[in-house]
Amino acid sequence: MLKLDLPIQKNPLITRDDFIEAINQILKPLKPYYSQGKTRLEIGNTGAGYSDSIAGIEGFSRVLWGLVPLLSGGEESEIWEISLQGIKNGTDPSHEEYWGDLSDFDQRAVEMAAFGYALALAPEKIWDPLSNQEKENLFIWLNQINVIKVYDCNWLFFPVLVNLGFKKVGLPYDQEKVKESLDRIDDFYLEEGWYADGTVAHLDYYGPFAIHFYSLLYAKLMGFEDPVRTHRYKSRAENFAKEFIYWFAGDGSALPYGRSLAYRFAQSAFWSALVYAEVEPFPLEVMKGLILRNLRWWFSQPIFDSNGLLTIGYRYPNLVMAENYNSPGSPYWALKTFLPLALTENHPFWQAEEKPLPSLEEIVVQHSPRFVLCRQEAKNHVVAFNAGYQHTNDHSHTAAKYEKFAYSNIFGFSVPKAEWGLGQSAFDSMLAVSEGDNIYRGKRKCQEYNVEGNVIYTKWKPWDDVVIKTWLVAGTPWHIRIHCIETSRNLDVADGGFALGLDHKNYKSQKVEVLANKQECLAVFPWGASGIISIYGNGQAELVYPNANTNLMSTRTVIPTVKASLQPGKHWLVNAVFGEAGSNNVINQWEEVPHVVIANEEILIGHGMGKIGISRGGFFPQEWKS
Repeated sequence: MLKLDLPIQKNPLITRDDFIEAINQILKPLKPYYSQGKTRLEIGNTGAGYSDSIAGIEGFSRVLWGLVPLLSGGEESEIWEISLQGIKNGTDPSHEEYWGDLSDFDQRAVEMAAFGYALALAPEKIWDPLSNQEKENLFIWLNQINVIKVYDCNWLFFPVLVNLGFKKVGLPYDQEKVKESLDRIDDFYLEEGWYADGTVAHLDYYGPFAIHFYSLLYAKLMGFEDPVRTHRYKSRAENFAKEFIYWFAGDGSALPYGRSLAYRFAQSAFWSALVYAEVEPFPLEVMKGLILRNLRWWFSQPIFDSNGLLTIGYRYPNLVMAENYNSPGSPYWALKTFLPLALTENHPFWQAEEKPLPSLEEIVVQHSPRFVLCRQEAKNHVVAFNAGYQHTNDHSHTAAKYEKFAYSNIFGFSVPKAEWGLGQSAFDSMLAVSEGDNIYRGKRKCQEYNVEGNVIYTKWKPWDDVVIKTWLVAGTPWHIRIHCIETSRNLDVADGGFALGLDHKNYKSQKVEVLANKQECLAVFPWGASGIISIYGNGQAELVYPNANTNLMSTRTVIPTVKASLQPGKHWLVNAVFGEAGSNNVINQWEEVPHVVIANEEILIGHGMGKIGISRGGFFPQEWKS
């Protein structure tokens, strides 16, 4: 992988001045890529589900998420004059680069939110310099959002932000639209601070970096006018923070899970919004440390190209994992995390001395996202064991992003590149099934699920005549998977462990140790180890080398996998899966595989992992009861 030497990679990110320098280091490389009329940012040649022209508007507007707090905090930027000229031309119907008229569910409605944000936080920069005609043009163009339809999800906040901007500068605003949108968003609320991104939708980063972020902005801006909602939003955010903090490791990395991961360091934007809205579920020192470590972690990864432009991808440039709505400018939504720049230099946040994460439980259940989260603090390793959902959607790679058994900040997760075989499909942390034609499918949704203690149960049907029940016994570095498969057809099955990178930028030695026989296989590199053991059933272990660029963390990986061929009938497979960061003491840990005892209609699992009495439902074969 190309080794870059960009200024931002050397930024210590300690002081407010470092923060200012960081946003300038991100924005400055964009200058040559504005269109002639300055209305569009054209930084790449890849496409999205909307036109290149709209993609250019998206790039233009997403820069504002970092630029606005910089200006609001009293600073200047050489990009702002370009942006202001673009706003004048883009909202002028007579200009050749006019941003155009909107239709229902228009991507431009998403981008309008940044202009409402700008009007609310920095009116003296975006509104005051405009002539009367330019002000009218901007209002008319933005006001389209009050008459079109938006998707029934986090999009409902976009007209809210636009109308908050209107209110700030004394323009007519649609109070009924605001109330209607906020009332509907309340329908997405679940419990303990969690929002789904819709009424029948997934829980992911859209809760923290969208719904909570915007609600905290609302609370800050409307605290006196709407104290009831303000209290509600702050209380929910405070509750959510106490769960969301478990998604972050001590080194600043966070859990890759769900869609829109190309927004990268937007992962910590929620914490920036908490600080801005003066909500302190944790001391300022702790939240400051979390934000800064997350940014440092990201800026040390190869997420920029040689010109200093953000790329599409996660830990490295990667279009395979991208969403249909990821245009070249999309990743700049990550700039939301720079919201603390709106706080002046004498604010307590900038005076606070950053502190590490507080003491957190080693294992915690999060019921709303259906997670059992395990933490290895000494290894900076976070693993979320996952039950999955009873619904699905048509977003890219939904099964890979929401239905795997485990999601890890060290190993990441993989998405399929094509459909032929295990190499193209990259089934890490997932049970895949095939009819013998080498085309595999994994779980896309479940029919039943339950999370209790450190055990997750899920039931799904890849075909109408095949029923798969799985019990996950969560733990690190070992976890246990128990599969009951009832099938009316011949099946090939493959149970994949963690995907381990074959390369690592911090290690010169690429030495690998491999242990492989019929029942077990283990790959060990200096940076980590991944393995799997077949404990019960006729599984055969092997190392699968999936296609390049399928994994979010590593360009090339290996996946220890247990494979089996099953005839019609009822089958039980029990596998132990191993995943560890670093290679110290791995062999000793490998030899300490949890002992599994099947007796008295229970599975007893060693090393404190507990027991499962699932045979009481008649699920175990008779011979296991002896």
